[in-house]
Amino acid sequence: MPITPKNLVRHELIGLKVKIKESKNLSLKNLEGRIIDETYNTFKIETKDKKEKIIPKKECVFLFTLPDETKVQVYGEILIGRPEDRIKKKFKRW
Repeated sequence: MPITPKNLVRHELIGLKVKIKESKNLSLKNLEGRIIDETYNTFKIETKDKKEKIIPKKECVFLFTLPDETKVQVYGEILIGRPEDRIKKKFKRW
């Protein structure tokens, strides 16, 4: 199934381009890269200069770029959870 804005939160996120639009930690704001790993509470992002950063999901608002170049904003609180369990999770507003 192709990834779309409607199924993004239930889809595999590893490999997607991401930008941190908002964050409580100001040093993370506007950080861009590609998701290379995901845990229950964090993303591991590889930045353009090949550095790896661990980003907490709860503190951030993410702007994902889908393969068709569509941009989708997602609040990190929605993404908290194991990736394999997020597929089964019910979302009120998504």
